[in-house]
Amino acid sequence: MKYKEHYAFYIILALSLSSSSTIIVSDEDIQIISEKIISNEEESNELNNQSSNQLAFKPLVNNHGSIGLINNKTARFAEESTWSASVYMGDPDTRLNLTLYPYDWLEATLFYSNIGGKPYPGYEFQDYKDKGFNMKIKIFNEGRFPALALGLDDIAGTGFYSSEYLVASKQFGKVDYHIGIGWGNINGEKHFKNPLGYLHEQFLYRPTDDLGGEVGQFRPKRYYSDKSVSVFGGLQYRLSKNVFFKLEYDPTITPGLVGYELAKSNLNFGINYNIKSNFNVGLSYERGNYASLNFSYKNNSSNIKRKYKTVDKERNENEFTHLQKILALNAIGVKELTKGAISAAGGTVNLEVSASEYFTLDDLEGTINRAVSDAGINSEVVKSYKIGGLNAYSEDSDHKFSENKFFSNGAIVRNRTSFNLTPFLAARDGFFKLGLIANNDTDVIFSDNLMFNANLKFSLADNFDELKEPPVDTYPAQVRSDIKDYFQALGDQIVIGRAQLDYFNTASKNHHVMLSGGLLEDMFAGYGLEYLWFDPKNTYALGFEIFDVYKRESDMLFGLKDYSNVTGHLNFYYRNNGPLAFDTKISYGEYLAGDIGGTFEISRTFKNGARFGVFASFTDVSSEEFGEGSFDKGITFRVPLPLGENFLNYQWRPLTKDPGQKLNRKNNLHDLLVRFQDIN
Repeated sequence: MKYKEHYAFYIILALSLSSSSTIIVSDEDIQIISEKIISNEEESNELNNQSSNQLAFKPLVNNHGSIGLINNKTARFAEESTWSASVYMGDPDTRLNLTLYPYDWLEATLFYSNIGGKPYPGYEFQDYKDKGFNMKIKIFNEGRFPALALGLDDIAGTGFYSSEYLVASKQFGKVDYHIGIGWGNINGEKHFKNPLGYLHEQFLYRPTDDLGGEVGQFRPKRYYSDKSVSVFGGLQYRLSKNVFFKLEYDPTITPGLVGYELAKSNLNFGINYNIKSNFNVGLSYERGNYASLNFSYKNNSSNIKRKYKTVDKERNENEFTHLQKILALNAIGVKELTKGAISAAGGTVNLEVSASEYFTLDDLEGTINRAVSDAGINSEVVKSYKIGGLNAYSEDSDHKFSENKFFSNGAIVRNRTSFNLTPFLAARDGFFKLGLIANNDTDVIFSDNLMFNANLKFSLADNFDELKEPPVDTYPAQVRSDIKDYFQALGDQIVIGRAQLDYFNTASKNHHVMLSGGLLEDMFAGYGLEYLWFDPKNTYALGFEIFDVYKRESDMLFGLKDYSNVTGHLNFYYRNNGPLAFDTKISYGEYLAGDIGGTFEISRTFKNGARFGVFASFTDVSSEEFGEGSFDKGITFRVPLPLGENFLNYQWRPLTKDPGQKLNRKNNLHDLLVRFQDIN
């Protein structure tokens, strides 16, 4: 960087610091009345009095999906249960980012990048594609001292974007300031010696001979290692309620260590505009030679509540019939309603419901309590919850229904239609493919124990017909790598995603069984069983599953291919309800392709049913046999949709391979039963 650029950065920083007491006038403050003028002093005081946990304005998403400036990272984080998706269009990068915040101190990002001008090996007509994982951890919040965070980029990818950093952030009035030091890809200017080198000389050497080599391997010898580090920094300036100016000093090598020339300038600047509370668009001028665009959507999933439905009471309709009607509108099937219960206190009502669409006790309790109030029931209501024939929860552990039944329902039928966008990271077939898929789901609860579920789907619009390249790495048992064939069938006709019969039974207090058979998912049919020992008073559970499966034809109707296998796993579950809440599942057994190994999953579930998680599977297939990626891994998340009636379930794998693959089951016993445990 030239000296004049150093000076320009420091001069702008000094000027902004000197003006930090100037007020912000938001759109809400502006009144088109000449007599009304908001004083600078009042708003300045309001901004300066903001606590560390309540900044004067929300932090924005940067080009890499992280809370940051333009390219630089900051020590800012979103609230827990927040997720964001962003698209960056620059030069030479085009990038998709998915970022999750399972805690307010942890940021996890999956990225998928198209590097223009770098050919895809063996497909020179195409640009290179890169996938990777970034992580940022908060060290402490802003208070008297700045907020502090550290992070790692491209942890187990090609290494083209591999970097680490330590960054501090502090807000004064309408300006948010950031400064940090970076290693690896961020270390483009090499300002001074790596301070970690004073601790151990190994931090002074950063291997580069494995760049672009075996993907999917962690390389701890790289982390925070280099002879030198570079300083980066910048600021975010609030121009109005929805408009922000960003300026940063960015020493990053662009776009990673792939042979591109260094930037003409290390100064980037841009404007961000909040279209609505969750949507943001950013226009930036980067590196002295090109403009870029960034579109982002950010949402705190905990703020989305289930949409409650009610109905007016008809003439001569009693309150219990009215309760059943309201609950049915809210996807809660009343299995049994009993007046005059065995409780010693008179005037009680015993209510048993089936609620398979509810993911948490808090969500279900809230809906039932509102329905009881709207129905005009003043008696005490003792509730018992079932999912199928599973005794999931009871407010009275010794509760038994008397013969004085007011209401006992037969079969419950629910039908719903939804539309979802189905993405596919195409790589050698192009950067990105997308389909708009119509889904029709039908659930039939025949009895306490027997349920049927069917899913029909049809593609309304897609470009999946462009998926032509065969998989590079296939295992002898091709169980998932031919997924393109199944995507292409979606637009030809209505297909059957699932059609299965499930039998549930709580054999005794803590012993639960499920038998399943039919078309179990898009790619496999079969039958099998699952057993689970589950005590709601304990934080752990044990079980196993075993299924005889048959590969379905790619037209997703009733035809079957020649391939079949018996797959099964031993499962261990643990739920930590302490200050650091999380769920863990560890399984060991045989996968769809016949490989043997284990899968580790860790996730965080919130009170409204939203869930963020990561998983990794390691089997007896070597990294050489597995190919690019080395082992199966990915991110899962479940978030309520804005209307509050349905959930979006999505699993993102950087690569689709054959080893380490399980059935995509609709139901499993632990996920069903754990729904009605309290969540911290």
